[in-house]
Amino acid sequence: MSIDLARLRQSLLAQPPDGEAVIEDGATQAVLTPAAVLFPIVRRAGGDTVLLTQRTAHLRDHAGQVSFPGGRVEADDASPLATALRETEEEIGLARSHVELLGYLPEYRTGTGFRVVPVVGLVTPPFELKPDPFEVAEVFEVPLAFLLDESNHQRHSVHLRGALRHYYAMPYGDYFIWGATAGMIRSLTERLVVS
Repeated sequence: MSIDLARLRQSLLAQPPDGEAVIEDGATQAVLTPAAVLFPIVRRAGGDTVLLTQRTAHLRDHAGQVSFPGGRVEADDASPLATALRETEEEIGLARSHVELLGYLPEYRTGTGFRVVPVVGLVTPPFELKPDPFEVAEVFEVPLAFLLDESNHQRHSVHLRGALRHYYAMPYGDYFIWGATAGMIRSLTERLVVS
């Protein structure tokens, strides 16, 4: 299944979010570290996919988790798009020339102290990846249709720092997609439903 690109663009924000946010359970109003991720939708003949990474187990933030390529905003980054593209090149070696900007999702505020701008981009094969072995254990793709199917969205709970926290998860084969990554996928799903 390939997504209707016109409908997808209409569901997204044309500019980086200005105040519109999804707030993860457990996120505080404290100062949050700005970050950006690329939500890469890959055009495949057999149906669109989403490119994801499995982070290495030794990282300080979100070790071992499934995530979008991305990271903290640096002083030289002119925009969330610049951050997402730079981080994607650094983490998985995907050249920015392969990414077409489709739009933005609302800022995602995490319980781990980040305010993340999800940048949705279209990636057209062929492309070459060179994962950074320090940060990325694996790069893989999941069918977009699977991720957008609400019947695959599970609600989970965990006691964390003295409080019960709720989060989304989308298990796929051996991969447990959860937390902020699942929350951003859920954000796109909800916008497509109402558009």
